[in-house]
Amino acid sequence: MAELEAVHGARLHCRRGCTDCCVDDLTVFAVEADRIRREYPHVLQSEAPGRVGGCAMLGPDGACRVYHARPQVCRTQGVPLRWFADGPDGTVVEHRDICPLNDPGPPIETLDPDACWLIGPTEGGLAQLQQATGAFERVALRALFASESDDDGTPEPGGVHR
Repeated sequence: MAELEAVHGARLHCRRGCTDCCVDDLTVFAVEADRIRREYPHVLQSEAPGRVGGCAMLGPDGACRVYHARPQVCRTQGVPLRWFADGPDGTVVEHRDICPLNDPGPPIETLDPDACWLIGPTEGGLAQLQQATGAFERVALRALFASESDDDGTPEPGGVHR
């Protein structure tokens, strides 16, 4: 990711305070949720989740309160993304996207494939790691907060409790 940030840094809008992609209802791999629980228990146990509609991990100042343990989906925002999916005729089609808030630059369609984050390999590795631990569900970030659990400590629907 650092290489892509260096290539595209001049055009990237992503920075502290830009929260357009920090939306509610994000789910993460259980292994990512476990890292947040392990590294930020003070946030999850003593603070309230961010406002409804925004990411639960956003603080009142618009900064991510778990930045150093942020999930993969958050780490890849802003840079040009590419992925493959089945097309309507059954062929595999490449898709690309980039944050519309970024400054103008070369059209995403003309970028060298290596100048884009390929969605799949890293996420696939996380999925394999998760399966190896016996966990299969994704975890809602909002459900990680103690204030989002009911009286017996069980998260509200959408979360996974361990």
